[in-house]
Amino acid sequence: MSNPGEADLTPISSVRQLAEWFAAGSKPPADWRIGTEHEKFGFRREGLAPPPYEPQGIRAILEGLTARGWEPILDDGRPIGLKRGGASVSLEPGGQFELSGAPLASLHETAAELRDHLDEARAVAGALGIGFAPLGFHPLARREDMPWMPKGRYAIMRQYMPRVGRMGLDMMLRTCTVQVNLDFGDEADMVEKLRVSLALQPLATALFANSPFLEGRPSGLRTLRGRVWTETDPDRTGVPAVAFEPGFGFERFAEWVLDVPMYFIMREGRWIDATGLTFRQFMARGLPDQPGVEANMGDWADHVTTVFTDVRLKRFLEMRGADAGSPEMMVALSAFWTGLLYDDAAQKAAAALVRGWTVLEIRAFRLAVPEGGLTTPFRSGTARELGRAAVAIAEDGLRARGLGEETLLAPLRAILDSGETQADHWLRRCAEAWGGDVRRIFAEAAI
Repeated sequence: MSNPGEADLTPISSVRQLAEWFAAGSKPPADWRIGTEHEKFGFRREGLAPPPYEPQGIRAILEGLTARGWEPILDDGRPIGLKRGGASVSLEPGGQFELSGAPLASLHETAAELRDHLDEARAVAGALGIGFAPLGFHPLARREDMPWMPKGRYAIMRQYMPRVGRMGLDMMLRTCTVQVNLDFGDEADMVEKLRVSLALQPLATALFANSPFLEGRPSGLRTLRGRVWTETDPDRTGVPAVAFEPGFGFERFAEWVLDVPMYFIMREGRWIDATGLTFRQFMARGLPDQPGVEANMGDWADHVTTVFTDVRLKRFLEMRGADAGSPEMMVALSAFWTGLLYDDAAQKAAAALVRGWTVLEIRAFRLAVPEGGLTTPFRSGTARELGRAAVAIAEDGLRARGLGEETLLAPLRAILDSGETQADHWLRRCAEAWGGDVRRIFAEAAI
């Protein structure tokens, strides 16, 4: 998402120009990197309430990190994010604290980056009586209990979400994810990576399930976050059928994104409501109440970030199917997808694994896994059986990289051996050790 003063003001002249924006992300394998993003809920150590922006809340954490060498990102004069080197810290609408990691060459660097970030965040937040818990859905808070961060674009989304989905505001306020961003070599490589990762994203949702509670009680789901995304906004979420069409590539994807409804544009540091238009309509006639405003490439880059498919194509691929979880699981997500997609033989094996799957099958699988988790039936087996096959391929792919990264898949092997996901673990703890008191998850999940 563009920050004030950073947008590309180049006018848009053709759909091909938009396709070339995606194609510009193509890189030779030697330049492929791993970028990991992870969100976590803040909570007051005393009382467990979500911290507000201010006083003595999220803003104070950002300012404390600024004193440690981070550069603030401002919105209307208030800090709403940070940047340092190739990494950034940002805020989700309910104050979920996110690190968007730098592009790194190895998973060991990813693990080290996470450790350093958590050490820094704990040092600053701890002095304010604030802790962090990485869970897929807030286990206690009602929607009205969550604060809103003072970011201009969130005000526009807040008004728009209830028009298009029952749980869009829950997505904004009460969910946390971990995702990994990976590169592609060229158009053909992008297409294969995108199709493989879309097909296997329901498996990732099941493996990383970590949100079984709703407002202090079991929800009946293993990943409530997984369910929320199925009821957020059908125009921009899920498994896009276009990715599986014959002849799919950068230009066909650009055509599809052109018809996704808009949220906003930025002009002179101010977010302007653009809801009610697709980007194609915006290109053709501008904004009805903003004479002279024409679409530019910065607008396009911002619009692409409002596409919330299970895998998002930008100038890299974002794997978006997993709940936030323990630090080991955050790194395991990056290890899983890196192993599948950063070794040619592993990628071909993964493509063979999903060959013949239809969009309808994948979508049905995705709808079922929030409740069923690893027990979800799929084709002739279950998600757990599919997970064993996929993790074995990922392990081979990491071993071929020769960096000793395959050890980072250990949490996934343990889950597949036991059949107990993070969500199942918390449900068992709730029933056996907590006496049904879900509040106790914060002490055990805190990082």
